[in-house]
Amino acid sequence: MNKRMVFGIQVTNRAKNAGQVQKILTDYGCNIRTRIGLHEVDDKVCSPSGLILLELYGKEQDILKMEETLKAIDGVIVQKMVFEC
Repeated sequence: MNKRMVFGIQVTNRAKNAGQVQKILTDYGCNIRTRIGLHEVDDKVCSPSGLILLELYGKEQDILKMEETLKAIDGVIVQKMVFEC
């Protein structure tokens, strides 16, 4: 891949959507160089939504297929940053 791609994935209703998202991330695990998961949590609250940041690796067609598959889940929003190398 001659481009460096980073995805920001907003997962709403984590209780409902986390399993589907995790399966897709596992299926494309060899295309994920770095993964960071963020959600608000403290003594009183555990947020029902979360944010996942991915630094991606591999064939662009595989990465775009992963993006398409994630976007097909209701309540999942994918934003992409592309850096030309």
